[in-house]
Amino acid sequence: MHVGSFVLGGQFPGQGQGEALHRAVRSAEVAEEAGLDTVWLGEHHFVPYGTCPSAATLAALLLGRTRRVRVGTAVSVLPTTHPVALGEQAALLHLAAGGRFTLGVGRGGPWVDLEVFGAGLPAFEEGFPEALDLLLRWLREPRVGASAEGGRYAFREVAVVPSPAESLDGLPGPEVVVACTSPSSVRLAAERGLPMLLGMHTGDAEKAEMVALWRRHAREAGRDGDEIAAAAHVSAGVAQVEDGPGRATETLVKAMPGWFELGLGAHVTVDGRARAMRDPVAYTEFLCSIHPVGPPRLCADRLAATAEATGITRFALMVEGSGDLAGTEENIRRLGRDVLPLLR
Repeated sequence: MHVGSFVLGGQFPGQGQGEALHRAVRSAEVAEEAGLDTVWLGEHHFVPYGTCPSAATLAALLLGRTRRVRVGTAVSVLPTTHPVALGEQAALLHLAAGGRFTLGVGRGGPWVDLEVFGAGLPAFEEGFPEALDLLLRWLREPRVGASAEGGRYAFREVAVVPSPAESLDGLPGPEVVVACTSPSSVRLAAERGLPMLLGMHTGDAEKAEMVALWRRHAREAGRDGDEIAAAAHVSAGVAQVEDGPGRATETLVKAMPGWFELGLGAHVTVDGRARAMRDPVAYTEFLCSIHPVGPPRLCADRLAATAEATGITRFALMVEGSGDLAGTEENIRRLGRDVLPLLR
């Protein structure tokens, strides 16, 4: 079982952006001290739901401040960045940090980000496979060029510098995972043999279905059976560890709905399409009911149940749901001290 934290740098009502980012940085340092395996970093633009606009940049800082824990992006949004630019950053972090970096990528949403960065709606609706394939080529080949026939990218062949293959430790990588929220993204990841990052809004049954679908598409694509069996998918969730019945849920229900309303409500679609928001309180209560929220034994049992139902043994757990720095630090310490020993 590999348990990591999931950090968004969420700006809760009444907080400043610097306060949110300070909590994000501090939570990563505490995660290493507490014995967690990975720190996963979210990326958002122009909304207080997450104050980190570049997960790769924040990953660089945290890799420099830690010595053992892995750091991953969850996720770097491909439609609003050039795959080669992201590939160069990923290779640099992989080499400089001794293989401790994981690159998570995703399609993002139909947000105004596409307008601001000049990508346009087609980059979101149609361009993700092309961008992902170019990124993978950059991370695996010594020289790369691209043709714009039917796509966005065209450039003469250039050398990949730095090359991930130049690792002094001979480490392959960096690892790439793909955020999957639909059957088409599951198929895309499976055909390329890439593990999935599955969202915190889905329960065990839906995640198990997505894992089964991934395995079927991977077999159909000719992937090796051992490779399929070894795929290390990641389950995102929420964690709040507190003693006593209902105390952890009470903490999150007090804080998270205001954050959801402020943060998710700030999203603006690029084309004016209507978007429906979940009821913030009901959504928080739902998350508390399916994820490790409660006393240590309950948290461990829920993680074990997810692993048994889905086959997933890597977790990215959102630990800042209280919105409070001291509370977040204590939550991480309890996750490491009181929950992990029950799993290991």
